[in-house]
Amino acid sequence: MTPEALLSTIRSQAEALGFARIGVADVDLASAEAGLLAWLEAGFHGSMDYMANHGLRRARPAELVPGTVRVITARMDYLPAATPDDWRERELQRLTQPGEAVVSVYARGRDYHKVVRARLQKLSDQIAALVGPFGHRVFTDSAPVLEAELASRSGQGWRGKHTLVLSREAGSTFFLGEIYVDFPLPLTEPEPAHCGQCTACIDACPTGAIVAPYRLDARRCISYLTIEHAGSIPEDMRPLLGNRIYGCDDCQLVCPWNKFARRNALPDFEERHGLGHAQLLELWGWTEAQFLQRTEGSPIRRIGHARWLRNIAVALGNALRQASAAERETIRAALVEHADHPDAVVCETVQWALQQV
Repeated sequence: MTPEALLSTIRSQAEALGFARIGVADVDLASAEAGLLAWLEAGFHGSMDYMANHGLRRARPAELVPGTVRVITARMDYLPAATPDDWRERELQRLTQPGEAVVSVYARGRDYHKVVRARLQKLSDQIAALVGPFGHRVFTDSAPVLEAELASRSGQGWRGKHTLVLSREAGSTFFLGEIYVDFPLPLTEPEPAHCGQCTACIDACPTGAIVAPYRLDARRCISYLTIEHAGSIPEDMRPLLGNRIYGCDDCQLVCPWNKFARRNALPDFEERHGLGHAQLLELWGWTEAQFLQRTEGSPIRRIGHARWLRNIAVALGNALRQASAAERETIRAALVEHADHPDAVVCETVQWALQQV
């Protein structure tokens, strides 16, 4: 089988597994090293020490997995099959309702790490059936890999000004995964950028985290603050979070290319436990046991119950400032229930929230 025929077969197999697109990248990412180092030196990675710990191995696939000569990149769309056409307008409207608990769209279903990784491994097994045993390793947002760089170089799309990968046929609502392989495949051509003069994502970012086109300060990003950041959320940032309790989709919601966002028929990405229309007080009432049970198999589970409460306490404090007198009493009563929580960060955040009147 020729390399071209092999790639065609891999694409067909990948499509049957739920992947929307397959690309192939070279392992020479030397031109990306300077940008990575500058981003790290600026401290934009915040407390994500793992970003710096591996240094330039992120940009050197053959050092991370010796013998690697190509990287197969895969795109998996994640909007649930039943997502309405006006989903972006609906999501933006929820941000104006203080009592709503807004969870990033990607996190409302099953943990994508599990879904994408398992299907990439199946694809690897199918490739082995074609070529025989081969050296490989599967990744999906789980190791020192420059995923967006590899994706853009292999034709999955281009880097938007918000730093996410954008596709003309699918917007940015997709997950990325990679298979590092030790045999050659034809490279797939990159796609030129199509953002033009648009600055919608930069203008919409509620915290100003997109400090310049193609440059993100994670320390100001709501996704970082509500997911990756383990301590207290800085007080000056708390009002800017609004009712976002896990992640933030604002830059994607306003991006014109996401009118082309694609649905995925896989049941894994269907919304669980009403997370697409949940109320803050409802989720605030989850005990730790309920949290662990209801987030089993979800990406949310890894932040733990205390960080979950911290995030919701910030949102409840923000809601207090806009609540009616009756609503304020209800919110305050709920907050007091965790005023003596064993986690010091939760206690401090609750006290802050109670003062937001």
